[in-house]
Amino acid sequence: MRFSNFGLPALFLVCATPAFAQEETAPPSPIAVSGSASITSDYRFRGVSQSDKEMAIQGGITISHESGFYVGTWGSNLAGWGTFGGANMELDLIGGFKTPIGGGGTLDVGVTWYMYPGGADKTDFAEPYVKLSGTTGPVTLTAGVFYAPQQEALGNWWFTGADAVTGVYNDPGDKEDNLYLSGDAVAAIPNTPVSLRAHIGYSDGNPGLGPNGTSVAPTGKYWDWTLGADFTYKNLTLGLSYVDTDISRADGAYLLPNFSKGGTDPIADGAVVASLTAAF
Repeated sequence: MRFSNFGLPALFLVCATPAFAQEETAPPSPIAVSGSASITSDYRFRGVSQSDKEMAIQGGITISHESGFYVGTWGSNLAGWGTFGGANMELDLIGGFKTPIGGGGTLDVGVTWYMYPGGADKTDFAEPYVKLSGTTGPVTLTAGVFYAPQQEALGNWWFTGADAVTGVYNDPGDKEDNLYLSGDAVAAIPNTPVSLRAHIGYSDGNPGLGPNGTSVAPTGKYWDWTLGADFTYKNLTLGLSYVDTDISRADGAYLLPNFSKGGTDPIADGAVVASLTAAF
């Protein structure tokens, strides 16, 4: 029997051990749940405003297994260019596998399903991704490849914003793919609650307007970048970032009036974005 190797003295000791000590030695759960809720002054997706340069409320939750598999969801309100044919909400479903590799690196492979409840038909699309991250001293580096295969939601159904206003498709049913490459660096300042962030991304996709009147890569090919800082206190993080792209007013002129706020104000120009996030 299992207790035979303990002997009676040991058995009595086990029986006399307080309940809280047993709880402390209990094995950790194989499943972990984490999440966050935030408010931001502007929802920027790959440098382009998805909330018409207005505030957004966002939140997400992730369920992870000790094996490395995870599932999660994330959502945000939308406005303007980001509404995808009338939807005022983005809801992402995420699934993937994360595993340690090499000497302290992490490989993350998964897929995001972008949903726009209440939007026009053919707005949802899937985007597989691969991310590789590692830490050196106080700096964490991450490289990512996001590739969405050909789908109608990414197609070039309208050739200009003026065409979209007419409501008559130039090329209905067109399917396009989308590639996004990214690099991120986060540096924690020792002995402070402050960390610095830098991001750069490159998009290559639909150079026009999809069935929903927008595009994941508005001008086809462009760069976006972010420089920011985070201040963390307990489970709260205050973030301040400068976000910009190399999309000029001339580059995006053919997408007007869609690619703007109020028909004239560019939504891919540089902006300072502030956010407050609570993690749990």
